[in-house]
Amino acid sequence: MKYLSSFIQTLALLGIIILAVSCNGNEAGFNSRKIAFNSDWSFHLNDSIIDNDTIAASTKWRTLNVPHDWSIEGKFDEKSPAGYGGGALNGGLGWYKKTFKVALENKEKITSIVFDGVYKNSEVWINGHYLGKRPNGYIGFQYDMSPYLNYGDKNNEIIVKVDNSKQPNSRWYSGSGIFRNVWLETTDKLHVGQWGTYITTPKVTADKASVNIETAVKNQNSVSKNAIVTTAIFKEDTKVTSVTQNITIAANTDQVLNQYLIVNNPILWSDAKPELYTAVTTITIDNKIADEYKTSFGIRYFKFDLNKGFLLNGKQVKIKGVCMHHDLGPLGSAVNTRAIERQLEILKGMGVNGIRTSHNPPAPELLDLCDKMGFIVMDEAFDMWKKGKTKYDYSLDWDKWHVRDLQDQILRDRNHPSIFMWSIGNEIPEQWSDEGPIIAKELTGIVKKLDTTRLVTAGMNPAVNMKIDEVTLQFEKNDTYFNKLATSGALDIIGYNYAHQTFEHHQKNFPNTPFIATETTSALETRGYYDAVSDVVKKWPVRWDLKFTDGNPDNTVSAYDQVQAPWGSTHEATWKVMKKYDFLAGMYIWTGFDYIGEPTPYEWPSISSYFGIVDLAGFPKDVYYMYQSEWTNKTVLHLLPHWNWKAGQTVDVWAYYNNADEVELFLNGKSVGIRSKKGDDLHVMWRIPFQPGTLKAVSRKNGKTVLESEIKTAGNPSQLKLTADRSTIKADGNDLSFITVDILDAKGVLSPKANNEIQFSLKGNGKIVGVCSGDPVSHESYKGLKHTALNGKCLVVVQSGTTKGKIELTAQAGRLKQNTIIITAE
Repeated sequence: MKYLSSFIQTLALLGIIILAVSCNGNEAGFNSRKIAFNSDWSFHLNDSIIDNDTIAASTKWRTLNVPHDWSIEGKFDEKSPAGYGGGALNGGLGWYKKTFKVALENKEKITSIVFDGVYKNSEVWINGHYLGKRPNGYIGFQYDMSPYLNYGDKNNEIIVKVDNSKQPNSRWYSGSGIFRNVWLETTDKLHVGQWGTYITTPKVTADKASVNIETAVKNQNSVSKNAIVTTAIFKEDTKVTSVTQNITIAANTDQVLNQYLIVNNPILWSDAKPELYTAVTTITIDNKIADEYKTSFGIRYFKFDLNKGFLLNGKQVKIKGVCMHHDLGPLGSAVNTRAIERQLEILKGMGVNGIRTSHNPPAPELLDLCDKMGFIVMDEAFDMWKKGKTKYDYSLDWDKWHVRDLQDQILRDRNHPSIFMWSIGNEIPEQWSDEGPIIAKELTGIVKKLDTTRLVTAGMNPAVNMKIDEVTLQFEKNDTYFNKLATSGALDIIGYNYAHQTFEHHQKNFPNTPFIATETTSALETRGYYDAVSDVVKKWPVRWDLKFTDGNPDNTVSAYDQVQAPWGSTHEATWKVMKKYDFLAGMYIWTGFDYIGEPTPYEWPSISSYFGIVDLAGFPKDVYYMYQSEWTNKTVLHLLPHWNWKAGQTVDVWAYYNNADEVELFLNGKSVGIRSKKGDDLHVMWRIPFQPGTLKAVSRKNGKTVLESEIKTAGNPSQLKLTADRSTIKADGNDLSFITVDILDAKGVLSPKANNEIQFSLKGNGKIVGVCSGDPVSHESYKGLKHTALNGKCLVVVQSGTTKGKIELTAQAGRLKQNTIIITAE
């Protein structure tokens, strides 16, 4: 390409400083053949969001580390082509380049560049040689650079073009750039191939488990090779068993080995106790190790039963899951392992045991964490097939790329014990046509060819449209509404998106196919805001295809569980159905966390969602505690709302509780009544006039106090309180401390309506990488040094540098008493 050669010549003329590759010691999971290739990239974003496919001599670059999301660095823009659905943040055309050296001793080896995901339409060159293009931003890929590399003291330059200029191409915020990790992989010419192992456990009992390991061995030598392949299974550092096999593999060919092992007295993986094993595959030539490849896996067995729902290791387990988009709130879409881990920790605290990767292949780090922390994962591939949902979406790439993308997803992910279902699509328009079953059967065939151990589903909206009378329950035969995909037999398990009113009738409609609620609820809340009357359920908007003209002037939504999207329900409504029937395997709520974009029910100026049980900053909304009271063994007594109102104003007070028979409410020491949950109630309520002071709830069982909870009327905002989720972090340049800023009155009571602007400053070897309040209407940068609190709370995210020491963060807000917190990087 002319512009590329011209660009390389320009670099030579300008004498650009060439940087050596920096290996920061991070490993790619269990595969030590790879080293992190994330540091010291140069980046340039074209000035115009219009496709301007050039790099000039005057191009200005800045140095940064990847993963990187350039869109999150921009300003919220009402005129953004991405629209408010895409978070009102711009895409554009970006360039990344990096110079590095490869040791002379690697000249006879294979050196590859591995990308976990680049959004989107990435193209890659090495030393001016074109390596390829990958349109899909969510799937990993790698290129062999060996034929084009310089070795020893000579430099190499890799250039990555990322084109996210054509908007809209997503229904939510996608982010832009090399937003997942990059790795440099070096192997012998005889090695285990990319995603080269497949581990299954076809027979598991308490006494022993059979383990089958398929290993794809690749010989890129010009001659045949004799080698010994040994696979050993470890539980932590203890070797459990091993098998050895002699092979002869012809030149420039691949060979798949099948090895069989027995693990005695296996420790089974479950959501409650996620035990992992490691398979270490070693290839030896002439007593020298040519390659070592490590695979994490779990031993478990499961079944989706027509009557008992989901059985894991023979025990009935209700899947209590949430759907998650891939952005990390104020960090945007740039992957950070600790940020994902924090989200999962918060969800585990609520009792969540399932994750749906909506609506695309996830980052590998998410699946690794789900393996380690115990989540039942639905791994989803596509949000659309051939028929598009936005102007420039994946439907344009479908014909050429869908087979490769799906194959690569299955190959990459199929060893994760946390994955129990593959979803081949979400709310696919073709589900209503004859084309839907044809495509679905093709996709299911691709999955089954690569993995026969899991079920295939799709999120269908709704799974069925039915008419119900007192005598019969039957499908509507109107082709406009009849879901042909649901009845095609292409799916192993029927996935319902919403339609919770039909859940109880599933066995009548699909007597031979198990159930999973792929997406449920779509309730809406703004954290910390409450409408005056709580027992009126509102549908916002009234219908999905009608413009929303009601609502609140400030684009808030009541945090009582009383507002739902028209296609969904309140949180309580769906869970009441789900918990009632054993045959309902479980559900994935829309959504666990708020996410950037899709601000239903509002449009601009709202720019992030209201669907989350947890807000964008990671602060739980009140309904979090309803689930905690239902889904965990933790004793819960959560009182809402806040207690700052106008004198005499009537206020609805709710309590979520468990492990108790009743709750008594006191206002300034005087009882205002005892309430107990009746029937299928999930909360209790009092309607009382506001008086300033203390609201106290006491839960009791058999007359004995179980728990007490208080809410006090706050005075004027007076001080800031800083609380870190972790006060000690790793000095690795990646680790994060999430620091909550609470605005308190003089007595230390949270000021529930305080919306002060807070400024942040930092000393030491670290940096502020994110600020956020969880406000869906805020247009303040998530990358700034100041942010306005929402209802008394704000978040600041601090990232470590690479030097050990103290990091000192100070927060101040006008006349409020400032505060400082120390984070130690070790």
